[in-house]
Amino acid sequence: MEIHNTTEEIVFSAIEGICASIEKEGNTGNFCLCDQCRTDAACFVLNRIPPHYIISNRGVARLDQVTHHRQQKDADTVSLVYEALKRVSHNQRPNIDHTKGAVKKAVLGPVFNIPTIIGRAFNGANFSPLADARVELRRKGKLTEMKNRNWQNPCTLVANTQGTFTFWPESIPVKEAGLRKSFEYSIKIEAAGFETLSHFFEVPVLSEAGDAESFSMDRTFKLPDLYLFPPGNDEVFSL
Repeated sequence: MEIHNTTEEIVFSAIEGICASIEKEGNTGNFCLCDQCRTDAACFVLNRIPPHYIISNRGVARLDQVTHHRQQKDADTVSLVYEALKRVSHNQRPNIDHTKGAVKKAVLGPVFNIPTIIGRAFNGANFSPLADARVELRRKGKLTEMKNRNWQNPCTLVANTQGTFTFWPESIPVKEAGLRKSFEYSIKIEAAGFETLSHFFEVPVLSEAGDAESFSMDRTFKLPDLYLFPPGNDEVFSL
């Protein structure tokens, strides 16, 4: 089944057109127009306007007929895009390279698409979710490169994520599709007042013909809940 959200096309097209216009006019508003900020602006706009899904050429034809509605929608979108660019430019991601075009390119050819790795960290003394903890994903003794710059490694746990951490490792090139291999990774968690925790695990992967460019909840690897204890506490907890 193929479903297409035409609103995404309208928003992406509006952002590219407006950014081109801003650059042509000298960017007097000092907007950050890097790829990351454009993506953040797109998310801001898409979360504020209703989607419009189609599944056939008839749906496309019907969109062409509702000219007045489309014009009004375009005007609303343009207004939101300017607001989004302004907000994003004043609240840029601090850990991102805002150089225009600094997004990683997809790996060409067969690859092992490593799934998103998801886990949770808890205080072993009272079972509450950890916050203000540093979490690293490592492979072969080094920090693992992420799929793109929207995924941080290391990351810091914050209170509103209830101890949850996520990583999306970059794809690993291979000679052909259809090969099975397990990759060894480790999670390292450091938090003030707790012993450092290291958890080792393997992720089985089947190589595919191309690089997975979109995140999917169907492609995840769930870790067991991890517990940190204060220094000197020899208690071992497992589910």
